[in-house]
Amino acid sequence: MNKDIKSLILRYLILVLVALPNLFIFYLIFTPLTLYVSYFLLDIFFSATLSVVKSTVLINNCAPIEFINACAAGSAYYLLLLLNLATSKVKKRLTAIAFSFSAFFLLNILRIFILSLLFIYGNPLFDVAHKLSWYALSIVFVVGIWFWTVKLFSIKQIPFYTDLRDVYNKSSLKKKINKPKRRKKD
Repeated sequence: MNKDIKSLILRYLILVLVALPNLFIFYLIFTPLTLYVSYFLLDIFFSATLSVVKSTVLINNCAPIEFINACAAGSAYYLLLLLNLATSKVKKRLTAIAFSFSAFFLLNILRIFILSLLFIYGNPLFDVAHKLSWYALSIVFVVGIWFWTVKLFSIKQIPFYTDLRDVYNKSSLKKKINKPKRRKKD
């Protein structure tokens, strides 16, 4: 089997295996990281107390901020991994994945911090901002980070398309279709 085909199979196998247990690995890693970093950031500006059992940060003994798994945005990390692994020939793939994960993590912490400020100060826009940041801003973050990663790491491939094109070009199907037809001589 060709080395490129083995690489392709391995990349897509990783994507399937990581997704199977409902993105468990992303939530296992990023939920505690998101909770603790958010807590430490809030504790710098407010008197914060952390309840790990309830995944709650209590601000000034009166404003409880509850963290759920969705706050960690595991599906966004999966989408970034999918985009990075669905491109062939990325020489610095691990660096690109680490960069995109780090960028999303920092933006997500910033999002949580700003939403926490809106909540703490009783801003009436909190609910709208929370829903808008969850449904729209997360998508904008992922797309923006992907484009930034593509530019920074000079990625020329298109996710999935480049792999499909390469498999087709190496397949026997292409050889059969593109076989030159013989012309009869008159």
